[in-house]
Amino acid sequence: MIEIKFQLVVLGSFFIYQYMGKGFVSFALVLMVPLPTGIGIAMRKIALRLKQRKVIEQKEDVYIIKTLTTFRNYTFSFRVGQEFEEFTKGLDNRHCKSLVTWQGNRLFCTQEGEKKSRGWARWIEDDKLHLELYCENEVCKQVFKRNALPQGED
Repeated sequence: MIEIKFQLVVLGSFFIYQYMGKGFVSFALVLMVPLPTGIGIAMRKIALRLKQRKVIEQKEDVYIIKTLTTFRNYTFSFRVGQEFEEFTKGLDNRHCKSLVTWQGNRLFCTQEGEKKSRGWARWIEDDKLHLELYCENEVCKQVFKRNALPQGED
């Protein structure tokens, strides 16, 4: 089963390794409009300097994804294939309906709300967690390295 394969490989703790290209700035600009709900200039500058940590956990059939930084944390949980209400508090502060599904070995999320064509994809490649964030034809690509701490110490 793909879900078990994903669970064995992706669950864990990952640290930001690389932003791919200039996608974050253009992605954040799309989220910025209209203010005040979007990501402003000061927030973009702070976000680019943060050392993100992603923690992915699973409790029974519920996945929990945490984004942890010294500035702000964001946590959400979902069941694959079940739509849920999401409030991106601390990110761009928007309400949307999200649906996470499997497409091959990737988890894809589509988000319906104020912004069009919004969502993300997560997958493992070469023991790195890849994350692509989508919004209105802009893409932000991030790569995370697995935490090297022994199990139970992250």
